[in-house]
Amino acid sequence: MEFLWALIIGGIIGWLAGLIVGKDIPGGVIGNIIAGFIGAWLGSLIFGHWGPEVGGFYIIPALIGAIILVFIVSFIMKSMRKHAS
Repeated sequence: MEFLWALIIGGIIGWLAGLIVGKDIPGGVIGNIIAGFIGAWLGSLIFGHWGPEVGGFYIIPALIGAIILVFIVSFIMKSMRKHAS
């Protein structure tokens, strides 16, 4: 049950990061979950463990990390589309 809760929270974090940046994550729901997990890892490395914890994620660092990740992925995808054209 704890793993399912982590998947849900990770998906929500990835989805919120996409909304804040204004870009969609490739892969839909699975992409949002992956962005949430990687963003939580990245945010914890950069900002540490602080703020409220839900489902094993410290929400504030996870959201900031996911926003950074979404921004980087959207920048890379945009540059790849320019080179493909």
